[in-house]
Amino acid sequence: MSAAEEEVNPYELLGLAIEASEQEIRTAYRQRSLKVHPDRNRGNPDAARKFHELHQAQELLLDPLRRLALDAKLRLKEARKARYAQYDAKRKNLVEELEERERAFKKARTETEAQKKERWRENERIMEEGRRLREEREKELERRERERQELEKKTQTGSPGLEPPSLGALDTTVRVKYTLSSHPSLTTVESIAALLAPFGSVDDSSIVLSLKPSPPKKPKRGTALVPFKQIVGAFAAVCASGRPENGLGDIEVDWAEGKEPELIGWLKKMGKLGTGSGSAQAESTRPTATPAQQAPPSADYKPAASGVQAHSSTDFSSFPSTFPDLDNLPKAPSATTDVPGLDYESLTLMRMRQAERERLEREIREREAQEE
Repeated sequence: MSAAEEEVNPYELLGLAIEASEQEIRTAYRQRSLKVHPDRNRGNPDAARKFHELHQAQELLLDPLRRLALDAKLRLKEARKARYAQYDAKRKNLVEELEERERAFKKARTETEAQKKERWRENERIMEEGRRLREEREKELERRERERQELEKKTQTGSPGLEPPSLGALDTTVRVKYTLSSHPSLTTVESIAALLAPFGSVDDSSIVLSLKPSPPKKPKRGTALVPFKQIVGAFAAVCASGRPENGLGDIEVDWAEGKEPELIGWLKKMGKLGTGSGSAQAESTRPTATPAQQAPPSADYKPAASGVQAHSSTDFSSFPSTFPDLDNLPKAPSATTDVPGLDYESLTLMRMRQAERERLEREIREREAQEE
């Protein structure tokens, strides 16, 4: 039964006492339902409603659990009514006032909680709006700063391309390929370092040597990755590749990455470096410099033997004599032209070079294994 229907006392509707038995309930329902049956009261519009109420009352009283709950409710209601009847008028007013205060307090608490939730939602909305405005302002400031820097860079740089590119991790490393039939002595790292020492200072501890085929077979060819401490030596070695007069007959020397470093291309573009195709061209493009204009020797420069000096003045003249002093390059206003990384003693760069050499070594070994 619904809450509205439970307000009607089923016992009163059937004319029974609260202690009535199940048989008495059935009998009372049968008698009263016959009187208000819709088939016998066709002209009475309330007959169907009354008949339905009787039917609901019977079902409730015949259900033990529902009847037990109803009986408890009715007894509580009767006990309250009896207790309330004993109160005097003043006490009744106090009880009613207390109940009214409780209802008002509950209502006020509900309204306060609703207001708190509304304020919290409003605060969240304001915070979100402020966060969005702050992000937009930061983006706008970043955009203006980028535009200002670009404009400043354009105004400060007299001509584009004056600033040299940075030195890559493998820009000073060369790949050496040779056959052991022509050069049987090149089987150790020390021999490779001694071969390329006339071109510049070599980082002996970082040389990677690979002989193929691997033992126990007799090696027939060799491949080595040789890092120079400066790009000067690497460029001189690449220019002397395959030249018997430079001690590199039947030896192929190329850049480790398979392409010319950006710094070399930039120097050529700036007209500060020859193509390195031959000593005659280098002699024709060699600039005449006074002692005051000549660049001081590098930190890793070491005097060579007399035989090596002869090489440096004739055979290797295609590179060292035309390589410019990077400190004396023309500078744009407020723009730095120092070439970073020419000093290759930095620990971080050494680690990068070592990792890249290991990767190239693996690629060389895999390629040679496939060729076999």
